[in-house]
Amino acid sequence: MTTAPARPEAQPAPPAWPTLEYSRTVNRLLVHRDALNEVFLTDLQPVDEASYAAGAQLPRSHAYYGDHLLRPLAHDPLLILEACRQAGLAGAHRFFGVAMDHKFILTHMSLHLSHPQQVTVGSSPGALALRVKIVARKEREGRVTGLDYEFDLSVDGSAIGTATLGLRFKSPTGYLTLRLNNRDGYALPSSATYPHSTPGTPIPPHLVGRAGLDNVVLVEPALTHDSASALLRVPVRHASLFDHPQDHLPGMVIAEGARQLALFAALELRGMSTAKTLATDIDVRFTRFGELEDDTVLTAEIGPRPRTGPGVAYTQGGLLELPDDGAEQLPVRVEATQKGQSLCVFTFLLTRVAAQ
Repeated sequence: MTTAPARPEAQPAPPAWPTLEYSRTVNRLLVHRDALNEVFLTDLQPVDEASYAAGAQLPRSHAYYGDHLLRPLAHDPLLILEACRQAGLAGAHRFFGVAMDHKFILTHMSLHLSHPQQVTVGSSPGALALRVKIVARKEREGRVTGLDYEFDLSVDGSAIGTATLGLRFKSPTGYLTLRLNNRDGYALPSSATYPHSTPGTPIPPHLVGRAGLDNVVLVEPALTHDSASALLRVPVRHASLFDHPQDHLPGMVIAEGARQLALFAALELRGMSTAKTLATDIDVRFTRFGELEDDTVLTAEIGPRPRTGPGVAYTQGGLLELPDDGAEQLPVRVEATQKGQSLCVFTFLLTRVAAQ
């Protein structure tokens, strides 16, 4: 007697991803922004209990995100990460019941541009689509207190890469208690009353890939054979980096300083032009709050020389896979410290962009 093989159980169909709108931005309060021109998220659509879709418009021109020497001009990787951050903030409020008065704490983020040629600025704004998946969820007493996200990213219908993000949520009272404990009870400062600039001589803009001095966030650089260091300039009057008053250094401000130091080190120590170098991989985990009053020291350590894919590169931050496209690439590790204590460690992969 022959027994027929058991049929495999039918698998549920993958969720249908909705069509996204790009005609207007979402309510600025959902993404914790004061200025409308700093809101990039345009749509949120639920998919299932653990995923949703989001749309964001990447502007062709922007006083901060568009101020780069890279040619051909590309959408800033930090702008793409900011769109992911906004999608995480808005989704937490709309789909997971996080109260509008809660404070959000950024724990980690990463970006991998698998197709960097697809982020070139074109003749119209970029339509960024984000497929958002919740990969970890923290709860307490029935309330969501944290979410970890993964994003699949595409621009104008073409895949560009992936990203991750971690957020933790605190009530106003819980946040104040946490911050005061971190500061040994000292009252919280505000960037609204902080001095206008950090003392010191800024790095010339072209050495960090910038056209305008207002967007330079590093002062007093120093170089050794394989490393570079600088102080973070705290640009509290910068309309994008400090869109609203803060009691600490925002993670995206530290990210800008780390990116600038990575480009500076790659240029000065390995001869990689800032006009031809794009950060195609960014990875960071934040371990401490950065305080406004304390000097923030950034230190970059770079690989021995640019190398070409395929292959792997070893850094102090771990193993990086290099794409099979023959592009010149350089791993750079950047650590931010205050009073000798680490705030975070970034790992960048800098890629030389070919002319088009």
